[in-house]
Amino acid sequence: MTANEDQEMELEALLSIYEGDECFKEISPVSFQFRIGDLEDKKAFILDVAWPETYPETAPQISLDAFFNNRISADTKQLILSKLEEQVEANLGTAMMYTLFEWAKENQEALMENHKPVVTAVTLTSSSEVMTGGSNAKKKERKEQLTKSQKRRIINRTDHKGELPRGWNWVDVIKVGAFYVFSPLGDTCYVVE
Repeated sequence: MTANEDQEMELEALLSIYEGDECFKEISPVSFQFRIGDLEDKKAFILDVAWPETYPETAPQISLDAFFNNRISADTKQLILSKLEEQVEANLGTAMMYTLFEWAKENQEALMENHKPVVTAVTLTSSSEVMTGGSNAKKKERKEQLTKSQKRRIINRTDHKGELPRGWNWVDVIKVGAFYVFSPLGDTCYVVE
């Protein structure tokens, strides 16, 4: 069997095994991503695997360069890659992707035991702070950020000038044959019968 036939058979097996599994993603016929752990899991990571032309006779290229892995320290990434390389060497010459993925899932805790999340701090400075050196600059109050749906609701409630229509928060009260409308401040009452 040629390397391409082996790759085709392994690809077919992987697609049938991981059909519907959100952890497995086929990027191309020779490139895959596999997530170890749940999305919410702080110890989860994504393996990027690419097959060279002569795979499975030669080792696949494995990396942890996915953006998802940015919070993992370089030491932890190196440990994971070295342990996976040991598994690759043990399975060289055979279809090994399923074996590697399952081994990584089973050993996730051991691979990530020394994991300390990398935190990158971003500091924002205004142009006035940069010019004055930040010492004399007044601190600006940060406004609360709104979600898209909150912004959309605000826009839908206002007219083209950004003003709320008259009576937008009035309360309707129905009482025995009469219709009462109260203003927001409660100072005006309209009775309609």
